[in-house]
Amino acid sequence: MKFHHALFPYLAAVILLLLIAIFSPWLTPQDPYAQDLAQALMPPSADHLLGTDRYGRDILSRIIIGSQTTLCASLLLLIFIALTGSLIGALCGLKGGRTDILLMRFADVFLAFPEMVFAIAVAGILGGGLIQAAIALALIGWPKYARLARGLVLTIRSTPYFAAARMSGTGKIGLLCHHVFPNIAGPILVTAALNVGTIIMELAGLSFLGLGAMPPTAEWGAMMNNGRSMLQTAPWVILAPGTAIFITVATFNLLGDKLRDIFDPHQQPRRKD
Repeated sequence: MKFHHALFPYLAAVILLLLIAIFSPWLTPQDPYAQDLAQALMPPSADHLLGTDRYGRDILSRIIIGSQTTLCASLLLLIFIALTGSLIGALCGLKGGRTDILLMRFADVFLAFPEMVFAIAVAGILGGGLIQAAIALALIGWPKYARLARGLVLTIRSTPYFAAARMSGTGKIGLLCHHVFPNIAGPILVTAALNVGTIIMELAGLSFLGLGAMPPTAEWGAMMNNGRSMLQTAPWVILAPGTAIFITVATFNLLGDKLRDIFDPHQQPRRKD
């Protein structure tokens, strides 16, 4: 129970970030897209708490509205990758045979590539853009969940209760819904929670390289790209969105660590209270 109590602060922090992203249009102190060249590259002040960018746009407002783009895109992408990969892996582990061999060899092809290098190549071929970047990351992201889900299902298949369920005449859909997914949900959830930070950084990285969100969209990676040439003259332009990425990624990683403590029975006995 202690581990569940320890989860609350991190869960509350994640919920706070999500609420900021959801209600960001009403939380921005100024119009995040309004340009005022007379206020360009103003340092942090009472009027602009985090300063302004080269077009005089309020950076704090752009970070707040950018949380919606960055977080929503990352979470939607992660949900799609996790569900697709888990379903493919579960079906492979349950069915076996040629389907299992074919799909797993197909997954191995994608796993052979470095994620970011593959994403850069695909996003570049597709022409760049947030949707194109998401497609590139989805293509390289699902095999990890497929491999994980398949391994978990193979373990479940060897248990007595699963054999009893099969002998009772339960169909494959029933086995998946009642015996497979409930037992693999914990490890999948932990992996997904730890993967949120990676997805955020990869999407931001593609935007930083000009292959993700396009101007004037407020997205943290794109904001860093706009400020990279002013690191010495106006460091707040790049440091503010970089700090937002750091805080968000660290929060989700800490939540993932706590979830792993809860769902991994092998780690709990080794902990000292």
